[in-house]
Amino acid sequence: MGLVVQKYGGSSVADADKIKNVAERIIERKKSGDDVVVIVSAMGKTTNNLLALAREISSNPPKREMDRLISTGELITISLLSMMLNELGYEAISLTGRQAGIITEGSFMKSKIADVKSDNIKKHLDQNKIVVVAGFQGVNDLEEITTLGRGGSDTSAVAIAAKLQCPCEIYTDVDGIYSIDPRLYPDAKKLSQISYEEMMEMAHLGAKVMEPRSVEIAAKYNVPLTVGLNTGNLAGTVIKEYDKGMEQKSITGLSATDNVLLVTINNIPYGENNTANIFTKLAEENVNIDMISQSSPLDNNTVRISFTTNKDDAKAIEKVMDELKNSIDGINYQTEEDLVKVSVIGNGMRDQSGVAANVFKLFADNNIEFLQVTTSEISISYIIDSIDKDKTVNVLAKALGL
Repeated sequence: MGLVVQKYGGSSVADADKIKNVAERIIERKKSGDDVVVIVSAMGKTTNNLLALAREISSNPPKREMDRLISTGELITISLLSMMLNELGYEAISLTGRQAGIITEGSFMKSKIADVKSDNIKKHLDQNKIVVVAGFQGVNDLEEITTLGRGGSDTSAVAIAAKLQCPCEIYTDVDGIYSIDPRLYPDAKKLSQISYEEMMEMAHLGAKVMEPRSVEIAAKYNVPLTVGLNTGNLAGTVIKEYDKGMEQKSITGLSATDNVLLVTINNIPYGENNTANIFTKLAEENVNIDMISQSSPLDNNTVRISFTTNKDDAKAIEKVMDELKNSIDGINYQTEEDLVKVSVIGNGMRDQSGVAANVFKLFADNNIEFLQVTTSEISISYIIDSIDKDKTVNVLAKALGL
């Protein structure tokens, strides 16, 4: 007899019929001899509806109360799924994040999991029950309910699987991980397997199927992770430790991130204190910096710094720049919008030369201009005009066999 953690997203449990379908799938797994812990999200658009309701009440509701409100969505799902399992003849019990022992730290609405005290889960498994746990939530050291932010249910599932030392299966409305989002490139190939590192890189660079924190936990604790369709009719994608069998192609995937803002600051007096001051002030305004480049000192002993961030941070950047103008003589800045970050990712880059040269040539041959480029050990990212997004994705996908 084995043990498995399964996670079902909101679209998988959006109504009573879908909840029944999920219950029947869980029972099939139970019949095969496995114990099952199930983590579920709120039904359908429940969380969005709760957020909208809160905005009708207040333009700036306290985050503590927001967490208490939106954590109720998962409570509805776990109760209904547990009822359905019992109705179908299999004993099940629903547990809140607190009851499941999910301990969190950090701020409301974006907490992180500090620990999972799994004794209560194990107790119910020992009694041969199916355990249904509310994802996306936990309790901090002050006994306050907190939520985990985007992708929190995936994170809950992987953290529980890590603690129970068992595989984790993420079921959603897509049948696996694709080399490119099929909405951008319909001929994208589904990957049978991908390394933890490549999946983390793709997630950080814009792929939305998996949340980076959940993959990081899986990698840290070597949790076998599968992403598949909630009907279970098709084989999914296995996310696992890198091995030589994966190194057949230099590029595994491609991602595209919209709403990029490029900021260029000119006439900064050369010196590490000025650079540190700029990025300290941006951090104080919670501006999330992505790509950064700095010129060598110019003839007047100044430098130019460019960086990218999300367009939503434009107001915060304007505030910081107004402050900097008063403290650093002569600086000015400009911003460019309607930009996209396109990234190619692959473990094969470590050992295969010429990947960057190949991509640069593809850009040149197809008259695609880029404003900024940055690299990591397994990725190259380019900032391009949004008008070139579709052409760039198609050119790279076809040439790189994605």
